[in-house]
Amino acid sequence: MPTYDYVCDGCGHAFELFQSMTDSVKKTCPKCKKKKLRRLIGAGGAIVFKGSGFYKTDYRSESYKKGAAADSGGKSEDGSKKSDSGKSDAGGGAGSKGSE
Repeated sequence: MPTYDYVCDGCGHAFELFQSMTDSVKKTCPKCKKKKLRRLIGAGGAIVFKGSGFYKTDYRSESYKKGAAADSGGKSEDGSKKSDSGKSDAGGGAGSKGSE
């Protein structure tokens, strides 16, 4: 059931009324009791998503994030390459051929 906006042209009282679409339009103002009530035309009923939980990344577990990082070649979220030892990949570590 939608919510309709009403305004009284007699006293200026404005309010919202939750009523069925098949209900008749209200004519009498609940405040001043004059028959000057008018239903306003609204922007329409739209779905409004507020808060968290509406994006695909909101409910990702830590294990999923670690697996996704491993699948992406070990890159971190900022796009830089991670290294297990904390050193850059260009260094002459124990596995490089140039240190024999």
